[in-house]
Amino acid sequence: MKNYDVVVIGSGPAGYVSAIRAAQLGLKTLCIEKWVNEDGKHVNGGTCLNVGCIPSKALLDSSHKYWETTNDLKIHGISIKDVDINVPKMHERKNKVVSQLTSGVAGLFKTNGVETAFGHGKLHSGKKVSITDENGETSEVTADNVILASGSKPIEIPVAKVDNELILDSTGALNIASVPGRLGIIGAGVIGLELGSVWSRLGSQVVLLEALDDFLAIMDKQIAKESKKIFVKQGLDIRLGARVIGTEVADDQVVVTYRNGEDIQKETFDKLIVCVGRRPHTENLLAPESGVEVDERGSVFVNEYCATNVPGVYAVGDLVRGPMLAHKGSEEGVMVAERIAGHKAQLNYDIVPNVIYTHPEVASVGKTEEQVKASGDPYNVGTFPFLASGRALAANDSDGLVKIIAHAETDRILGCHIVGPSAADLTQQVAIAMEFGSSAEDLGMTVFGHPTLSEAVHEAALSVNGAAIHMPNRKKQK
Repeated sequence: MKNYDVVVIGSGPAGYVSAIRAAQLGLKTLCIEKWVNEDGKHVNGGTCLNVGCIPSKALLDSSHKYWETTNDLKIHGISIKDVDINVPKMHERKNKVVSQLTSGVAGLFKTNGVETAFGHGKLHSGKKVSITDENGETSEVTADNVILASGSKPIEIPVAKVDNELILDSTGALNIASVPGRLGIIGAGVIGLELGSVWSRLGSQVVLLEALDDFLAIMDKQIAKESKKIFVKQGLDIRLGARVIGTEVADDQVVVTYRNGEDIQKETFDKLIVCVGRRPHTENLLAPESGVEVDERGSVFVNEYCATNVPGVYAVGDLVRGPMLAHKGSEEGVMVAERIAGHKAQLNYDIVPNVIYTHPEVASVGKTEEQVKASGDPYNVGTFPFLASGRALAANDSDGLVKIIAHAETDRILGCHIVGPSAADLTQQVAIAMEFGSSAEDLGMTVFGHPTLSEAVHEAALSVNGAAIHMPNRKKQK
């Protein structure tokens, strides 16, 4: 039986990154992956590259270009007639991007000396791992260290059984063959907003049914309120406090029954997407004798270094506590690989960005104002609207604002929240500053290029201490 220094189960962003880093550090590494694409080919990349982050962003970019062409070019003096959307061609481009990136992972494995086994990986006692291929044949390997990185899967709800024809999960929603006339989405979270944006831009009437009374409850409330206002203006019909209690398929349509307060209402859609979250993918991952502890949701219990209760067994990414974010999983994978190799790596969980790739984007890092207020710490807030940004106005892309929160006594940046153009990249600038313990004054004293969207971050940082130049200052200590 072959033995490895490290065996990784799963080759999504958490798995393939940990495998590559382990191999770079001189550890004999095997990565196990069971994914088979639509062509019946074994591929790496997990959910993110195959049916998650990457294909959804490809559709978001394609649909946004269509929307810009049909809605936003006239103001620039550009007139185009007979614009059409070729949905199959859009999917063809998406699939090409996916193929290029999944092939890239295979190339990185080869370059770094990571061995690959395709099949279902399962952990047994004594860090023995079985690998069952597509023909049902099983082989076994042992490892000094095992990294569990099997990812997550969409949560299913009994009242809306997914058939991926009329009622779709987030995976099926990536392959809708033509633009639905009316599209219903259960859940107005990250995935629901992104998929809703894609098809709304292409002409669908999109209704999002959200059971919670708060919109984007995990986000800073000011940013969530501003975001909702922008999305509604774009045409998304967002209904809060709408709990779906039943669905019925009839005449190639889906009739959805939902409760809103005391009222029972019905809506009919051509397609319905179920986006109510994801859960850890631990089915048949752990043999009972493996000894690894999981909670009732299937999340694997780990410490701050992603070590499980079994020595030499780790879990990373969507399998463990915290937000299900590809970049969080990747960094956990690097941390675990380096700790296995004897390094004292750690991850700062307080500075993990979160992004919604709508347009404008919504992004955040650090604490919300509500969290800071609840802590009792004194704080100051600085904001700056993109409407006052020369670069945003020149691009006709001025919806949204930048918000920075800093401790009132130390001036250390506690959080940054943005809805606006390039919010993901702008938030990352503040995340870097926070990692180095920057104060709002430090960021305000930094020279920013002009004219850039980044200047909105600069002005928000100045605004924290009442020193903004391009807007009235309303400094207020909380």
